[in-house]
Amino acid sequence: MTAASADEPESENESESESENGPGPEPGTVRPGGRTARVRTAVLRVAGDVLAEQGFAHLDLADVARRAGVGKTTVYRRWGSVTGLVADLLGDMAEQSLPRTETGSVLGDLRANAALVCRTLADPRQGALFRAVIAAAACDARTAEALRRFYEVRVAEWAPCVEQGVARGELPVGTDAGEVVRAVSAPLYYTLLTSGVVPDEDAGERAAAAAVVAARGGVFVA
Repeated sequence: MTAASADEPESENESESESENGPGPEPGTVRPGGRTARVRTAVLRVAGDVLAEQGFAHLDLADVARRAGVGKTTVYRRWGSVTGLVADLLGDMAEQSLPRTETGSVLGDLRANAALVCRTLADPRQGALFRAVIAAAACDARTAEALRRFYEVRVAEWAPCVEQGVARGELPVGTDAGEVVRAVSAPLYYTLLTSGVVPDEDAGERAAAAAVVAARGGVFVA
């Protein structure tokens, strides 16, 4: 059974575009429940599939609605535009991402972070999806903002590992935790985007070790 029939009208409490009190929140920003949540799940799954298989240029709201078995009006009302849909997809991905790993040492934690990045980029669906979104962000401001928010969430998730390293005396006081986390993933994405080669486990190990050496040397002290 599909999430909703293409011809099935939404009930009054599922409309997110307007209310008696005027315009509702920005399309794609509401986190619904019940049937509406099932519709959102179906649409986001299809949007991710299209991005991974065909890229941003082929993402079309009407086509997504058809493939998800959802009314086209529902999709246009709820997300408003392709970029609104991508923004919601990235927000959902950030929420669903695996939590940080804590090993008891900053190097061990950042190795785990690097390994997670490498696994994500190596995944046939996730890696292709990220490449499509990153390419789109280069020429679309709203997609770029959504991608920035996605990485803000992920950096904030892993920053406590660095903060704990500072508290244990492994890194100098004043170390910018967010910058250390970014220093781990930056060379991995750079490798992928400039060479097309998916970074492997060794690349992740090197990235984590280099970030820790730099942090211990005070490079990231604010």
